[in-house]
Amino acid sequence: MNVLPCSINSLKVLYDISDVEVGQHFYWQIGGFQVHAQVLITSWVVIAILLGSATIAVRNPQTIPTDGQNFFEYVLEFIRDLSKTQIGEEYGPWVPFIGTMFLFIFVSNWSGALLPRKIIQLPHGELAAPTNDINTTVALALPTSVAYFYAGLTKKGLGYFGKYIQPTPILLPINILEDFTKPLSLSFRLFGNILADELVVVVLVSLVPSVVPIPVMFLGLFTSGIQALIFATLAAAYIGESMEGHH
Repeated sequence: MNVLPCSINSLKVLYDISDVEVGQHFYWQIGGFQVHAQVLITSWVVIAILLGSATIAVRNPQTIPTDGQNFFEYVLEFIRDLSKTQIGEEYGPWVPFIGTMFLFIFVSNWSGALLPRKIIQLPHGELAAPTNDINTTVALALPTSVAYFYAGLTKKGLGYFGKYIQPTPILLPINILEDFTKPLSLSFRLFGNILADELVVVVLVSLVPSVVPIPVMFLGLFTSGIQALIFATLAAAYIGESMEGHH
């Protein structure tokens, strides 16, 4: 097998898929680049929510925690437990990365259902979850790939690449291809599930009275949370795998 052409083809697939769009979109023209404005607007709202929440959480911690402080501590403990379960005892330095991924995806997914879209009028299209755009999910998946390569090289040095000939050198092409397909699977899984959920809600709202789609919307909120958990769990598992050297 010729691994290099396969890897290049995988990257070309990611680039080509970045042009996929469903419905109308609002763009900004910045220099020679066409930017998805609605994705950026919603992403900025999500980032503002996360930064505001983090500021409130650390502003005035109490010895006897309030309800709000208890909530933030529970979220932090949940992320730490997730990281420790998947990565192992050396999970500490990776908690910020895993936590950032989980929280950004979680709030982004929910923003598609909960953000009052009519507050901001767009010339074309409407606001939606940033994660229903393949460009966003690829942008989240690629740092995850960099992270597990960095974790493996930091822990083992150049000996990290020995995993590609385990258990037999015959599997070298497959093992290399596996690492190039990980960001593909991460990005497509998240993109497909969030896009499908929003399309189902839009179709139901257009076909039936507004009350009927509500159960589907609640199910979508649950699914959105699960997708954030899956992404963060897989990211932590890949990092743990690169540090331990097992599959």
